[in-house]
Amino acid sequence: MQTTTEVEKGIRSLTGQWAGRFIWAAIVQGALAVFWTLFIVSPLTVPAASRVIAGGGAGTWLFVGYSLYLVIGVVAVAVTAVFYMYIERILGKVYTGVARYLGWTHLVLMNVGVAGSTWLMMAAGYLGGAAGLPANIGGGGLNPGQIHEVIAAFPEPIFYFVLLATAGVVAGGLGYLVSARNRQPLAP
Repeated sequence: MQTTTEVEKGIRSLTGQWAGRFIWAAIVQGALAVFWTLFIVSPLTVPAASRVIAGGGAGTWLFVGYSLYLVIGVVAVAVTAVFYMYIERILGKVYTGVARYLGWTHLVLMNVGVAGSTWLMMAAGYLGGAAGLPANIGGGGLNPGQIHEVIAAFPEPIFYFVLLATAGVVAGGLGYLVSARNRQPLAP
């Protein structure tokens, strides 16, 4: 049986050091997405998240946040590994100096920003959608004005997390450019 270290070395040998890091990030984000999926489909939650989504209104934020998390937090992070693999393995370039810092910035800010923004969207959607459902099914029975008060604090932090993710992606793009222009090839 392989240890985690052996598995990590195997992934890095196939993809490259930075590509491997993004693959691992996608695996972690995918595992976290499983928990959100279980929350959404669970019949034990009162009110059920499926009812919150079906109710529309603020509950739509739950669906949109979940969809964005799957697409950007899981799939886009995994696809980003392909870009790093291209730079590292196809072009044979090294992420050194400033490119290395840009790579770390990309990895951390993109993942934190995407998770933070989408999870807050899902939380706002659930809380707002649940607040609008009838009380007899576990909802709050609130009107749209009252629901707005429940979710009013969410848009600003969501925006700041989106800015973090965007800064990470921009840093990654700059890192690609710096590494692609690096004349020093990767050591065999």
